[in-house]
Amino acid sequence: MPTIKTIFSGIQPSGRLNIGNYIGAISQWVEMQSHYNCIFSVVDYHAITVKQDSEELRKRILEVTKIYLAAGIDPEKSIIFQQSAIPAHTELAWIFNCYGTHMSDLNKMTQFKDKSGKNQESVSVGLYDYPVLMAADILLYDTDIVPVGEDQKQHVELARDIARRFNNEFGDIFKIPQAVVRQEGAKIMSLLDPTRKMSKSDDNQNNCIALLDDVASAQKKIIRAVTDSGSEIVYDPLHKPAIANLLTIYAQLGNRQIKRLEKDYADKGYGDFKKDLADIVLKFLTDFQSKYNKISDNDAREILEDGRKKIEKIANGKMERVRKSIGVR
Repeated sequence: MPTIKTIFSGIQPSGRLNIGNYIGAISQWVEMQSHYNCIFSVVDYHAITVKQDSEELRKRILEVTKIYLAAGIDPEKSIIFQQSAIPAHTELAWIFNCYGTHMSDLNKMTQFKDKSGKNQESVSVGLYDYPVLMAADILLYDTDIVPVGEDQKQHVELARDIARRFNNEFGDIFKIPQAVVRQEGAKIMSLLDPTRKMSKSDDNQNNCIALLDDVASAQKKIIRAVTDSGSEIVYDPLHKPAIANLLTIYAQLGNRQIKRLEKDYADKGYGDFKKDLADIVLKFLTDFQSKYNKISDNDAREILEDGRKKIEKIANGKMERVRKSIGVR
């Protein structure tokens, strides 16, 4: 009988989770629960690579947990836990800083360059080093598959490199994980600038639709979303990126095929299309928020604590092997 493969993934509790996070990541996780051993974390130590308000961070940790549950992550099938509750993550990251990671690896990380911009000398060391913590998150649990967005593939490659180097020096300690990128809906773009990814930390909230947005406000954001020149509703990311993005949102939230949508709107204009999409978004958010509002903060705390108890044994077992291998035990 084949061994069930393990999946690890997580989301930072910073900003407001949006439909891009749902389509590109969380909905994919829900589908995977029936086929894999799934571990999903609220990666709060990644969030503090930029300054966070402590009260707001506590609130967001519970909010993300409740969003996982409302989306369909089942704690009977998957483990949900808070990253900072398991000290092994940061311990292993430090060990990887000393064994397996080269400065040249981190100097290549495009996300650091994108996020730090011209301020590379003044941002936190954590922002520079967080791909190593991500590698520790992944490798700690003998992860086989990491579902990620296109922009995170480079970090999974680093995790693979670190695992190989560590194994070459100390024996067969870590599995070599594989990144899996969703083909359709992997990246949802901004409603006002389809050249940029929809971001949960965007200063202009008209660029995105948060999962907990007021539904009437969300409808208005769709109506105001930019479109491309012409009037034809076709999926062409190169020449019609705005309509391609809206078609993807429609297909994913409305459970429709893009080819079918193109046929349905062949003789219609942008106005009709956006009005119908606004109704799809309304229905999706209404159903989602109904489920979310039934989950209390105490429910979320209990799920995280139960997850901590389950995952702690796995993490501690792996760390004992690691400590012995490097000679500190």
